[in-house]
Amino acid sequence: MRARQLEVFTAVMRAGTVTEAARQLNISQPALSQILMHCEDELGFALFDREKGRLRPTAEALELYPEAERLFGGLEGLRRKTQDLRLGRAGLVRVGASAPPAMSLLPLILAQYRALHPDILLRSNVAPISSLVTMLRAGDSALALALDDHLPPDIEVERLGTTSFCCLLPQAHPLAGKDEVSFADLEGETIISYRSATRPHEELVKAARRAGQRFAPQLEIDVSITAVGFVQAGLGVAVVDSLLPWGQFDHVVTRPLSGAPDLPLSLLTLRGKGLSRAEEIMRDQIRVVCAARLSINP
Repeated sequence: MRARQLEVFTAVMRAGTVTEAARQLNISQPALSQILMHCEDELGFALFDREKGRLRPTAEALELYPEAERLFGGLEGLRRKTQDLRLGRAGLVRVGASAPPAMSLLPLILAQYRALHPDILLRSNVAPISSLVTMLRAGDSALALALDDHLPPDIEVERLGTTSFCCLLPQAHPLAGKDEVSFADLEGETIISYRSATRPHEELVKAARRAGQRFAPQLEIDVSITAVGFVQAGLGVAVVDSLLPWGQFDHVVTRPLSGAPDLPLSLLTLRGKGLSRAEEIMRDQIRVVCAARLSINP
């Protein structure tokens, strides 16, 4: 029994008449009768006895009907699922992000996406950029947000905007009284910042050189969020990205870093790998939020 024949059979069993079944399926009565007769010819036995315009199920039809209902229910579910996937209403979207965009932008992105597409399962991963690249290659994330645009050739990079750098200070630190902190102000301070061979470190070194200063952290970090505990413990002054919402942490203050370089925020995907409809909608939502919240600086 083919899918269309299954649909007609179950409709007639439910409705009891050709007229009502045809109305429910939005087809003509002759068309429905033709499908039903072809089905019976292929099966080799009658499904209905015709009596004065009504159809009475045969014993074979009554035996087939429970299984036909189960199969038809599965077929209807499959149709709804495929339509939902086409319209971006169902599926799974995996998004990776480094800590700054994960804490500052991703909550708003996911909240707006969830409001429009509540049936889609969302999965987020927060990790350093090297791990995000691995996740993209393995299929563990379809999209990723990171503060870099220098990536391997198999990673597609879409630059969404820029952020900058700031200084994270203990509340009682003398520099906390300044409106902004310069590279010269950091001379003699214990600096907490990104390890060497990372994009933020390279940009800060170049910016300090332009200011006639040297930038050499004494306490290196991989992830900017770890700087909070170190500053709270009085270990030094942190130079970190301005994207992460530092104001939510107690006993630290932030001050802009004068002469700070720009740091790009990029949307990363695996080159050559297509996105599902749900993932395309997520990409569009990321673009909308980032365009509203970031400086656009191609």
